[in-house]
Amino acid sequence: MSTIEASTELKAKWHEESATLRPSVWNGGKVPLGVPFGKMMMWFFLLSDAFTFSSLLVAYGYFRATATLPNGASCWVTPEKVFDGIPWIVDGNMPLVFVGIMTFILIFSSVTMVLAVEAGHRMDKKTVVKYMIFTIIGGLMFLSCQAMEWSHLIMKEGLRLNFNPFAASGDPTGKTHASVMFGQLFFTITGFHGFHVFTGVIINCLVCIAAYRGVFQKKGHYEMVEKVGLYWHFVDLVWVFVFTLFYLIN
Repeated sequence: MSTIEASTELKAKWHEESATLRPSVWNGGKVPLGVPFGKMMMWFFLLSDAFTFSSLLVAYGYFRATATLPNGASCWVTPEKVFDGIPWIVDGNMPLVFVGIMTFILIFSSVTMVLAVEAGHRMDKKTVVKYMIFTIIGGLMFLSCQAMEWSHLIMKEGLRLNFNPFAASGDPTGKTHASVMFGQLFFTITGFHGFHVFTGVIINCLVCIAAYRGVFQKKGHYEMVEKVGLYWHFVDLVWVFVFTLFYLIN
């Protein structure tokens, strides 16, 4: 027997043994890796979306690090001075309080989504609908807070894509305006994230209506709730990074 024939025979034997040990995984089974098709595709989508957000956040880090004054000092804004109150309600003396409220709302909505998924595992239609509604309300509250923040920065503070009214943190006199890249990146990244939240709210509404009508009860599973739950948790996770980079790091 030649070396090529022996190698071919060994490969065939290995494939046969693998198929015998795990036929549903490696032998063309209907459920590859034990994960439903729809859920696997959601993971693929989230992975691709993670690359997009990662690119935006890396770009933010680069432009922030390279934005300097002629003396080498930072030409970026001081977060506590930009987000120093509650938009349209309290001016100053409450740094990062409002964004803290926004973060709490989004994280709490993630908790209610977990409870909706858990209720789906128990085939508890009423509880699924209840917690889906709570999740939707949380998403709408977050979007409302973001609208307040944006309108305040644009209409009252004068932040534009081509103009930054805030002082550069590296100038002790406060006379030098910070880099316009702050406004451009802030509106781009938080807007892109807000669009994801808005999309999530729409999808959650559709899934909630379907659950209320008993669609998933008839199917015998609430897998769709799990899939939208994965998307919602991803959106919440991304916000943690956005919150850290824009609001916390000085």
